Amino acid sequence: MSAAFISDAQLIDLVKQLPPERKRNVLLALASEPQLRRDERLQMAENKMRALCAGRGLNWDALSEAEREAFIDDLLHEDRPCAK
Repeated sequence: MSAAFISDAQLIDLVKQLPPERKRNVLLALASEPQLRRDERLQMAENKMRALCAGRGLNWDALSEAEREAFIDDLLHEDRPCAK
């Protein structure tokens, strides 16, 4: 049976027929996908923050947590300039 022609109901039925350990493996594999995407989004956001900081003469990685929060706060409040 080709995966392109399996309905959702057929797929669910196939998974239900698996032994418990293989069902667990399927569920773990499916559950890990959002975490992988989350990690990718977090890395992309950090890279953008590094670029924003670099454009202002700052080093994101050298900033303390408080300095990072202040920098982001400044970015969010466009009515005032970002600290340099």
